[in-house]
Amino acid sequence: MSTTICQVMGFIVSSLGVAGCIVSAAMDMWSTQDLYDNPVTAVFQYQGLWRSCVRQSSGFTECRPYFTILGLPAMFQAVRALMIVGIVLGILGLLVCIFAMKCIRIGNMEDSAKANMTLTSGIMFIIAGLCAITGVSVFANMLVTNFWMSTANMYQGMQNVQNRYTFGSALFVGWVAGGLALVGGIMMCLACRGLMPEESRYKAVSYNASGRNISYRTGPYKVGSGYEPETKTRKGAGYEEAARSEDGRRSYPSKYDYV
Repeated sequence: MSTTICQVMGFIVSSLGVAGCIVSAAMDMWSTQDLYDNPVTAVFQYQGLWRSCVRQSSGFTECRPYFTILGLPAMFQAVRALMIVGIVLGILGLLVCIFAMKCIRIGNMEDSAKANMTLTSGIMFIIAGLCAITGVSVFANMLVTNFWMSTANMYQGMQNVQNRYTFGSALFVGWVAGGLALVGGIMMCLACRGLMPEESRYKAVSYNASGRNISYRTGPYKVGSGYEPETKTRKGAGYEEAARSEDGRRSYPSKYDYV
């Protein structure tokens, strides 16, 4: 029962994590304009992975997608790739996990097959969570670097300083979603151990002897080649034991001796 609960909880937590990764990647507020020095402004800017938006004081919002790929920074494209890989692996892990649920029977699927599928989905969830956390962390590092560079230029009295950007709400959603996917994947891996049948966990290995066991006793033995036929002794006239010749060879009676 505990294995089923662990598997179901892992599926639910992983589903929330994958859904959070999708929402985080689709959100536009990955970076928002810092209003610390200018709290009252007529224009508020924020950017996402796919487009940048401008919101005016009147409430009108205008968004413009990025029409170029090569013109974007390499780290920005890496964040995109990490989020896409995490979402794809998470969706595939959900599909595998649905068929691996212990409470769902599909044909004559054995518990060992369900255990392998559960382990596979757990590994997919773990990788998806790590991709999401890594992508969000890389983007946050870019924001921190640009923020302090803009601050240094501002204190040096440079004119036409660009706007400073700080963390947006999408970053926190991505961190939480990646953590949920990671925890769900660990729970699925733990549930895999409970699904393994007992006979497959501990396999007894039996060794058979290559030949017949022979017990030896101490005592006198008759030395022979081992290929000599057993001599049968008959009682009666005309049959006598073979006598040895002078040179040591054994002579056998011929057929004329019985006539």
